This record gives sequence, C-alpha cells and structure tokens, in this order.
Amino acid sequence: MPNSIFIATQAIVVDTFREAFARKIFWGLFALSTLMIAFFLFILKIDIVQGATATITLFGAQTGANVDPGQVVRKTQAGIATFLYTWGMFLAVFASAGLIPSVLEPGRIELLLSKPVSRTHLLLGRYLGNVLVVGGNIAYLVIGIWTILGLKTGIWTMEFLIAIFTTMFLFAVLLSVVVLIGVLFESTALAVMIPTGLMLISPILAQVETMDRLLSSEWSRALWRTLYHCLPKVYDIGKMTMDLVMGAGVQSFTPVLTTAAVGAAVLSLAIHFFGRRDF
Repeated sequence: MPNSIFIATQAIVVDTFREAFARKIFWGLFALSTLMIAFFLFILKIDIVQGATATITLFGAQTGANVDPGQVVRKTQAGIATFLYTWGMFLAVFASAGLIPSVLEPGRIELLLSKPVSRTHLLLGRYLGNVLVVGGNIAYLVIGIWTILGLKTGIWTMEFLIAIFTTMFLFAVLLSVVVLIGVLFESTALAVMIPTGLMLISPILAQVETMDRLLSSEWSRALWRTLYHCLPKVYDIGKMTMDLVMGAGVQSFTPVLTTAAVGAAVLSLAIHFFGRRDF
C-alpha cells in the first residue's frame, strides 16, 4: 500500500511538472530568474581594497567607503535577500494561480477522479507539485545571485541561502490560499488577487504596537490584532530573513508558527470543500 501511494503521488507531481512545461510556466519562471541574475551580474559592483575599504555600486550609486568589507557584504546580501524574497513571492503566486483551477476544468476533473486516487491525495499531490516547481526556481535564483556575490567579493556567507527556505515556506502558505480560492471559485484572477492583497496588507497589519496607540476604541484594537494573528506574516518573515542574513539572530519564531498554522488550516479547508463538491 505505501508503495502504491508513493507511485500515485509521483504521478500527480509529474503531471503538474508536465503542465508547467506545457503552459510555458516553468520556462517563464526560468527566463525571468535568469534575467534577474544577469541584472545583478552587470549592475552590482563591489570593490574590496586591502581588506579594509569596501565600496558598493548599485544602480549607479556608491555607498559604504572605509568600512568593514564583511559587514558591507552582509548588508548588501540582506537587502538583496529581502528583495528576492518579495520578488520571488509575487512571481510564484502569479505563476501558480492557474495550475489549480486548470485541474477543475470540465472533462479533466472527471478523468482524474476516475483514477483509483482519493480526492485528498489528488489535491495534495497537485499542491506538492506546485511547491516543487516554484521551489526549484527559487533555489536557482537565490543560488545564482549568491554565487555572483561570492565571486565578486570572495566572501561566501551561507546565511544568504536562508532566503530559499523562508521564500519557499511562505509560498507554500500562500499556495494554500490559491488552492482554496481555486476549489471554491475556479478563478485564476481571484487566485492572484487575494494572495497579492495579503502580501500588500501584511506590512500595515504588522504595526500592531503603533495601532494600539493610535486606535481610540478597544474593539478596533482587538480587530487589528485578530487580523494580524490570523493572516500570514509576510512582513515579519521577510524581516526575519534580513536579520538572519545580517547575522542578528531571531527574537521569536512565533510569526513562523502562526503562519504555518494559518497555511495548514486553509489547506484543510480546501481539502474539505474539494471532497464535498460534485463534478
């Protein structure tokens, strides 16, 4: 039985990869990531002189003279890692939004459901396939730019690679939202808009302490805190990524745990509604 489950899961994942290739999604992600790597290759200039002076030139602006080279490189990597975290998230959501609704198209869903695979298994296999498609692209993008920075500076900081895992983690959470929207509404547009809205509103909701002082009523402060705790912590995990790359450590893993709980709850809802739908 475990072997048959593995084979079925593998088949669903492979089918997701084939669709990503057929719809040019994989190649589109690869091309955009390659373009971004090339952009940093030609636009970023870091000079380290005699181990004591470091300058960074990015977008034609020069910063950071006569400072510790390692610290300069870490600050540069932290900024780039945060940029890649944001860029990779938007790109991944846009690329994956259509892969779930496409499964529910008339004719295709009936064929898939005729196979000896449970609906839960089918949806989770599709979800895993999406995570692997996007995860491979994120790893390629981050490792490519990490290699450029290492070759240009001679300083190889492994903390920069943390961006792979934080970006993949948050994408997996946002993908659960994409899956739920796809199951409920079969709308690619909504599957793009709602996760994008969650990303845009996260920096605002994260200002909990500030809003506690500004909001005049207790119910409005409670509502703000509830929204903050019940939605994915895109901003907090992005800040955590920057702190880790800078070597500052993490004060609390609560944003990760609560975000993981949100993702698990949303994915469970998607599985529940998918199991109850008539096709």
